[in-house]
Amino acid sequence: MSESTASTAPAVQVNMANLRGGIEYASQWTLMWLRFKKHRLALISMYIVLGLYVMAVFSEFLAPFNPEDALRAEGEYKAKAYHPPQGIHLFYTDSKGNTSFNPHVTVLKEQVDPDTLKKTYVRDADRKIDVSFFVHGFEYNFLGLFKTDIHFFGPTKHGEVFYLFGSDRNGRDMFSRVIYGGRFTLSLGLIGVVLSVILGLILGGISGYYGGKIDWVIQRVTEFIISLPTIPIWLAMAAALPKDWPAHYQYMAVTVIISLIGWTSLARVVRGRLLAMRGEVFVVAAQLDGCSESRVIFRHMLPSLASHIIAAVTLAIPMMVLAETSLSFLGLGLQPPAISWGVLLKEAQNIRSIAAAPWLFVPGLAVVIAVLALNFMGDGLRDAADPYSH
Repeated sequence: MSESTASTAPAVQVNMANLRGGIEYASQWTLMWLRFKKHRLALISMYIVLGLYVMAVFSEFLAPFNPEDALRAEGEYKAKAYHPPQGIHLFYTDSKGNTSFNPHVTVLKEQVDPDTLKKTYVRDADRKIDVSFFVHGFEYNFLGLFKTDIHFFGPTKHGEVFYLFGSDRNGRDMFSRVIYGGRFTLSLGLIGVVLSVILGLILGGISGYYGGKIDWVIQRVTEFIISLPTIPIWLAMAAALPKDWPAHYQYMAVTVIISLIGWTSLARVVRGRLLAMRGEVFVVAAQLDGCSESRVIFRHMLPSLASHIIAAVTLAIPMMVLAETSLSFLGLGLQPPAISWGVLLKEAQNIRSIAAAPWLFVPGLAVVIAVLALNFMGDGLRDAADPYSH
């Protein structure tokens, strides 16, 4: 018996040693990441969301043209209203049949039907606009640190213009405007969610921990806000904003308006969970150990709601994006010269735009991609953070 025990003891020690640093000893965040990686659609969506926010942060560097100015150049390359999109070609074949790597955009010639006066654009295969990387363009402040005029890509020859996503009624480049619009829309959704989560955690935590009259007052306020119709309240509050406010004032006002409505659902969930946890052993132990009330709430009780909070944050961002887009589309949110996806979609409200320039709906496609990616990523994070789902 002793020999058998002695012979198996080293093996057991080796196995336990091999387990050190493995998944049994991983942190909760590591376990969440390992489960999240198994959700392929959520992982792809996470990379899409990261790409969208990188685009928003470096919008000036990525935009080839100034989104606020009509593209005007010398000679034949002048601004064109409702110019159709032009694609970038990586290879060029000359008249002799020789093919070489030469990123370029083919020029589109404008033709007018003499009978209907309808404008059409046809490809001019003999003319092209060369495209290069890290070219000089309009001047901007890079991340607010220093001034520069270097852009990721653009026309090699100064004064030439092209329209990857077409142009609007003023001849402004839609590609640059969509990139700039993402900065306002995506950051507004993120900041709005942060404010909503802070309000939801604080008010819900206080309501659930203390109960009594404090709980009664907070719950009545929450029920009153929930009972109000969301869209009319947004419209009324946004319509009250002065129309002559600068863009950054409008931006902050719309963010606060959206946040004041979005905290109620999270507050009710937090309140219910904290009411159920007030008598748990670990809460009583923390109170007997002399922990302050704020530490008991935010250090011991709220971390158990991590899965729901993470899911609520990621799923609330697309709702904030849609709210800003809706308000701006209706003319009650951000106003020109501010650029957001909702402001850009406002250009596509009339039948003429739909018939003559369907590419004006590209900002709507950007909204769809952002909302779907955020929703899929939120589903993956919720499943990864839920300890009862595995």
